[in-house]
Amino acid sequence: MKVWVILGLCLAGAAAGQVKIEPRPKPAPKRDAPSGANIRVDTTLILVPVSVNDPLNRPVSGLERENFRLFEDKVEQRIVQFAMDDEPVAVGLVFDTSGSMGDKLSRSRMAAKEFFHISNPEDEFFLVEFDNAPRLVVPLTADTGTIEGHLAFSRSHGSTALLDAIYLALHEMKRSKKNKKALLIISDGGDNHSRYSQKEVTDVVKESDVLIYSIGVFGGGGSPEEAGGPALLSKVSEQTGGRLFEANAVELPDIARKIGIELRNRYILGYSPQNQARDGKYHRIEVKMMPPRGLPKLNAHWRLGYNAPVE
Repeated sequence: MKVWVILGLCLAGAAAGQVKIEPRPKPAPKRDAPSGANIRVDTTLILVPVSVNDPLNRPVSGLERENFRLFEDKVEQRIVQFAMDDEPVAVGLVFDTSGSMGDKLSRSRMAAKEFFHISNPEDEFFLVEFDNAPRLVVPLTADTGTIEGHLAFSRSHGSTALLDAIYLALHEMKRSKKNKKALLIISDGGDNHSRYSQKEVTDVVKESDVLIYSIGVFGGGGSPEEAGGPALLSKVSEQTGGRLFEANAVELPDIARKIGIELRNRYILGYSPQNQARDGKYHRIEVKMMPPRGLPKLNAHWRLGYNAPVE
């Protein structure tokens, strides 16, 4: 019996000496672990994708196995496989067109365009827009021009059904056959019109194999929903190993490009858990960094845990 759970994602760049801060060139380095975006949970092995950033939030590559320590339920695990991963990705763009976005829409379109421009030919995408309700506007496609063309005519109006949009996007993502899957949310996070509750969507996110990145376009609104936007987007993203980037409109394209680089490059840590119980329980994973001498403190991002298989 095999169960697959995605746990983390991203990487490229570096920081000093042999660690370079720049997108990692292709072809990818030799691997000593199998490729694949998923954490594979079977009788012997769990693969944990991890992204690493320096204090300036730049992705870091060039690290070795000894620069990582890995824990499951606070018990340290021996890392038995180590590699870097760069493979095609399926991305769902979850795009806010609600009334609170207003003049933020123009830069949001630019952010999406920048993200698409660094895509690979093997990548695939879909578009979910939301205001009063979510809509699957463009199903899975390799043609980013179709999505960009639709975004050019998007208009801001109505309330904000962000949670419903995330739920719809996760459902659409099930159609993809890619191992690596992610959502990119561009929103102010001010949900005020969803049928699904935050807990319901958080539970679905926790069980999914989809990484979530959010670009928070905050400011300009004083409603309680908008005030809670950063916390909502941060919680949803961090649970998956992704992150929330807060940005003003001018920064959106640069941030979208940075996310695109991270999505396509990350470390894979493999370990055989000491606890092999097939009880279906949730196991928390923690990754600690041991930077090479001379480097500053590094920040790692990974999915926070997985459900064990059931006999």
